[in-house]
Amino acid sequence: MNLLINNTMTSLEAMREEAQKGGGNARVQIQHQHGKLTARERVLLLLDKGSFEEFDMLKKSRGGSLSQKNSYAGDGVITGNGTIDGREVFVFSQDFTVAGGSLGEAHAQKICKVMDMAVKVGSPIIGLNDSGGARIHEGVDALAAYGEIFHRNVRASGVIPQISCVMGPCAGGAVYSPSITDFIFMTEESSYMFVTGPNVVRTVTHQEISSKNLGGAAIHAEKSGVAHFTSQNDILCLREVRKLINYLPSNNRQNAPLLDLRDPVERTDPALDHLVPPDPSQTYDMNILIYSILDGAEFMEVHARFARNIICGFGRLGGQTIGLVANQPAVLAGVLDSDASAKAARFVRFCDSFNIPLICLVDVPGFMPGPDQEYGGIIRHGAKLLFAFTEATVPRISIIVRKAYGGAYLVMNSKHIHCDINYAWPTAEIAVMGARGASEIIYRKTIQEADDPETLLKEKMNHYRTTFVNPILSAQRGYIDDVIFPRNTRSKLIRSLQFLEGKTVPESDRKHGNIPL
Repeated sequence: MNLLINNTMTSLEAMREEAQKGGGNARVQIQHQHGKLTARERVLLLLDKGSFEEFDMLKKSRGGSLSQKNSYAGDGVITGNGTIDGREVFVFSQDFTVAGGSLGEAHAQKICKVMDMAVKVGSPIIGLNDSGGARIHEGVDALAAYGEIFHRNVRASGVIPQISCVMGPCAGGAVYSPSITDFIFMTEESSYMFVTGPNVVRTVTHQEISSKNLGGAAIHAEKSGVAHFTSQNDILCLREVRKLINYLPSNNRQNAPLLDLRDPVERTDPALDHLVPPDPSQTYDMNILIYSILDGAEFMEVHARFARNIICGFGRLGGQTIGLVANQPAVLAGVLDSDASAKAARFVRFCDSFNIPLICLVDVPGFMPGPDQEYGGIIRHGAKLLFAFTEATVPRISIIVRKAYGGAYLVMNSKHIHCDINYAWPTAEIAVMGARGASEIIYRKTIQEADDPETLLKEKMNHYRTTFVNPILSAQRGYIDDVIFPRNTRSKLIRSLQFLEGKTVPESDRKHGNIPL
């Protein structure tokens, strides 16, 4: 009996060693030569030291039409759980050294198991994607396996945070699992995502294009908006994932963890009193305000390279995680276009799903005009942002910094769509349109007949500002809760978050709304 036990233990040890080698030393060296870590190295770097508990290390595929000799222990994916700064997370990491990280039945079963477990215990799931796609020799079984993963992505959406790191190839049907998840990270030199690759593009359109130019990290960060974050390499990518996790709750039943950065609540910044230029046509950088008011001047921007006319990201106020949405007057004057609206809407919905209060910093002259925007569906995309803010039940606070014109003012978390608290700076301009455009319409005939039309126009513009756009007028009507000094913005926000902590909203009896997708 002892001999049998010893033989079994020796055999088990050998199998575990085999599984840890992945595709073997030669393939591991190739992975490193391409500037990529191995699947196991990534997991160990992502998680707290010594915390990783692996599932299904010995699981193998049934082999499909190929011999069992072609199967590997672990079947090309490492799965399990561990901690990030002491908080439980679940993870799967595809191993490109084993059959190119291709996904088959056993491979997918391992992923599905950790996804199910993550939902069951209420912990985030992090996927490290590096795969050649469906395992061709497993045929429809591989396609069915993808479907099982997609189903779980959808069912887990809004229940636990789902994070995808694309650290190598991700093509064809494989792209849809990351695209359903909440946040996508991509590495700049080694990753790409596309539904159809360069060869198919060449065949169908006769266009020559590289994988990088078709679906590289820069393309998805700047043009398509598919990637929320990009990093130069695997190490920096995994470091950013750890940072993001610290802003998020583990599930939709919890609040995000509090982190005291020893930043005084009552801290003021007199420089903010001079941030907004006297001339409404001059620009400034909204990031100055953002970094001034947040705890420790720490801000994690989401989609930093996409639709830069609006800023979205996570920070803390009084130790509490907040989601921040801000117009950026330094880019396209902060105007809302289709991309900016869709970007902000998705971010707002994520924050609402996971109990993260929303802060909105408003300086918006309107929606982007022009046929390209109209043809591209700016009405539909703008409606997404309106829908998202209106539907959100978390605490919502807005500060009108300068311009808040027309429909864009309403969409940007205004009192009229039931934002909880609306503040304005003395520099705020709240109106149907800007002073120049309004004056040219209201006083058109008078200006045309004047001896000095330009001087008269300036006079009418000043009259319009004092008569119609002054924030005091909105405050007198109750549309603004208070006109505050810019230097006090931080303390006002923190105090408002404190008394909104117990906010409740009656549940609707509908199944779900029909957002204008």
